[in-house]
Amino acid sequence: MNLTSFTDYGLRMLMRMASAPDRAFSTADLAEEFKLSRNHLTKIMQRLAQSGIVETRRGVNGGAILRSKPAEVRLGDVVRLLEQGQALVECFGPDGGNCSIDGCCRLKARLRQAEVSFIEDLNRSTLADIALPERVAA
Repeated sequence: MNLTSFTDYGLRMLMRMASAPDRAFSTADLAEEFKLSRNHLTKIMQRLAQSGIVETRRGVNGGAILRSKPAEVRLGDVVRLLEQGQALVECFGPDGGNCSIDGCCRLKARLRQAEVSFIEDLNRSTLADIALPERVAA
């Protein structure tokens, strides 16, 4: 199994935000810290804001802030959100893919259950469990 970079980067941003949940983080600062594209992080932040995980603010003290305590944000829910639209296998896609064994496949149900179990297992942990250590000003 391979999570998309969209999910990987989103989790990194949330891990940093969980380290200082009362602080607003700009995508520019996060991009610089993680050496990632600001444009890509902005798209991820928009998805997190649309889902209600973060709140974005404009202005001098602007940036993104967690809307809930880190201990209330379940990892599986975040992964499900960020992986939205990414099928584990072709036949899980919206059009069912081009599968020649559909209808007699015994693997599909097992993969679907494994995917559910993966999310359930991640939901046993929260952002508080994976928060990065706070940065010390240099």
